Amino acid sequence: MASTSTHDLVRRPFEGIPNEQDLVAMRQLIPAATIAATTTAEHGSVPVVLATVLPMTWPAVKRSDGSVILGLQSSVPGGDLSRGLGQALAQALQTSPGTPVGAIGVTTESPRLQDLLDLSGAFAISVEDTFDFWIDPGSERTSDVNQALAQANESIMPTAAVPSLPHGYWVNAGPKEHLRWVLDADEDRVIDAVARLHARRESGIGEGTKYVGSFRAEGLSIPVWDLPKGYGVDGVEAEAAEFRARFEEALESTEPLTALERRARGGIVARQVTLR
Repeated sequence: MASTSTHDLVRRPFEGIPNEQDLVAMRQLIPAATIAATTTAEHGSVPVVLATVLPMTWPAVKRSDGSVILGLQSSVPGGDLSRGLGQALAQALQTSPGTPVGAIGVTTESPRLQDLLDLSGAFAISVEDTFDFWIDPGSERTSDVNQALAQANESIMPTAAVPSLPHGYWVNAGPKEHLRWVLDADEDRVIDAVARLHARRESGIGEGTKYVGSFRAEGLSIPVWDLPKGYGVDGVEAEAAEFRARFEEALESTEPLTALERRARGGIVARQVTLR
C-alpha cells in the first residue's frame, strides 16, 4: 500500500516484503536482530542489513565497505514507516562511507523499502545476543567501542525464536517470561480463535501458561502469553506443535460463536493494545 501524502497513515507498512511478521517483530518486540537484504540491481545491488536498532538510534549508516545498515526501530517522519525507512536507506546510499544518516527528509517522492529492496531474497531473521552487528568490519574496535557495546548489551532482554512456531518469540522480561506470536491473519479472526479456545480452557500454551492479551502493531495482531519462570524457549517448543494445531483449527473455524465464546471474546477485546 502506498500513501498519497507523507502524513497518510499506512496500516501495514511492511506488506509485500518477505517475512513481514518478522519485520514487525524487529520493529516492536525484539531487542537485537538482523536480516540480510540487498537493493535491486537498479539501485546498485548494495548489501543491506536490516537491524532492530543502531547506536544513537540512527536511522541508517553507510559502512566503510559501501554496504548499509538500517535501524527499523528508529523514529522516522510521516505516516508511512516504509517510506520513512526507504528515504533513510536512499540517503545512506548517496552518502560517504562511514557516515550515519541523521535527519530524514521525507516527501511524496521518497521511495519505500519495497521500491529499493530486492524482494526475491530470503529475508531470514537472525536473533542476536549482542549488538556486535553495530561494528563496521572496516573500523577499529577500540576499548571505548568495546565498553559502549558492553553497556548496550546489558540492556538486551533474552529473546529467542520458537522453531516450531513461525514468527513466535519467547522473551525473558525479568519478573516474567512471555510468548509473543506475530500473526498476519485478520484481527477479528484471531480474537475469535482465542475466544473459542478460552471457552474450552485451552487458550494456554501448556500447563501454567496464560493468554494475557494482544498487541496491534504495524497492522498485525500479536497475541501474548505469560509463562512460568524457568519455562524457557524449550518449554514453549515442547508444546508448540500441539498448540499451533489447536490454534489454527480454531482460526479456520467459521461456526458462529457460542454464548460462552462470546462472553470470552468480550474480555479478550478489552485487553487489546495498539503499539505505534
